Amino acid sequence: MTQLDAAGTTSTGAAPEVPQVEVTLTVNDTEHHLRLDSRVTLLDALRDHLGLTDAKKGCDQGACGACTVLADGKRVVACLALAAQYEGRRITTIEGLAPNGELHPMQAAFARHDAFQCGYCTPGQIMSAVSLVAEGRAGSDEDVREFMSGNICRCGAYPNIRAAIRDALAEG
Repeated sequence: MTQLDAAGTTSTGAAPEVPQVEVTLTVNDTEHHLRLDSRVTLLDALRDHLGLTDAKKGCDQGACGACTVLADGKRVVACLALAAQYEGRRITTIEGLAPNGELHPMQAAFARHDAFQCGYCTPGQIMSAVSLVAEGRAGSDEDVREFMSGNICRCGAYPNIRAAIRDALAEG
């Protein structure tokens, strides 16, 4: 067994090796083969290794929702998920939500209802809203408020966000 001192180095003075893993991530319908430190989060893999920077690093503790992406259509707080756990799953980021330059209905509704101010939380808000509607949990404003509570908007655009979600839901 290797002993680590207070600085995290071995008795020989070398830092312990971090295991590397081969991971194939399917992101926005494109397969990516990556070799990553086994501790890399899904958010860091998307941003730092694939250049998909619209999922934001907000709190880095899973509390703000700015990093929300979809995995097989379900919401994932990407800052808390290890990239290696998502091999074989279909990841969708805001960049892949609407192919061919067309806005997704939720994106269009957010624009119509001015459901953003600074825009930092908007990708996570939209991804969470898309999943919320797909889950059938947008029955009332109270439902939307409850099931979107993991996505924080520091600008306070909540009424417009709820209006956009209800509008997109009404459009089908």
